[in-house]
This record gives sequence, structure tokens and C-alpha cells, in this order.
Amino acid sequence: MTIFGDGTQTRSFCYISDMIRGLVRLADTDYAEPVNIGNPGEFTIGQLAETIKRLTNSASPFVYRPLPQDDPRQRKPDITRAHHLLDWKPEVDLETGLRKVIAWFAAHPEPSVTLDKE
Repeated sequence: MTIFGDGTQTRSFCYISDMIRGLVRLADTDYAEPVNIGNPGEFTIGQLAETIKRLTNSASPFVYRPLPQDDPRQRKPDITRAHHLLDWKPEVDLETGLRKVIAWFAAHPEPSVTLDKE
């Protein structure tokens, strides 16, 4: 499993059902200013990798690569406006979302690719 940087940079992950619910609520308003729709739960990339490894029972080692120069050290949305304006906040935590994604991929293995030769 490849980790860019030392894994201490942080990200916030929003499950798609939460994102869609927030966007639909926003679309149903006349509000014309920016509104952050996301999950303010902040995790290091190292925590994300460890959680994925645990949930998939993977024995894959972590491979560290240099962090791209323009990669931000932190990403965490301020959803105060979405909460007040839309009465919205994310409901799916990271581990629950990852379990759903892992289950989906397990049920939908990548189809084999065949090339038609003419």
C-alpha cells in the first residue's frame, strides 16, 4: 500500500450518501454563496492506511514515497454554514464508509479486460 509522505498529513473523508444529501439540500435553496459540504472528521493518511489494512485483513506492507510538493499538509472543511443553513451534517463515519466501499468492491470484482482485434 503506497503512502505519499510520512503519513502524518491529514484528510477528511465524506461518504457519498452524505455528500449527495448535502448537495440536494443546498440545491433546494436560493443560497448563492459558497457552502462547504464535507466531513470535518480529520484523519492522518497513516491512520487511513492502517484502518484499510485492518478492515481488509491485508498483509501488504506500506511503501512510502515522497510527498508531492503541492500536496497540502491538512484538509478539513468548515461545515458551520452547511449545518446552520441546511441543517446538515455528515452521518457516516470513516470506518463505516470504508466497510461499505470494501464490501462493494468485493461484490463487484473488476471485469477482465479483453481487446477486440480487428
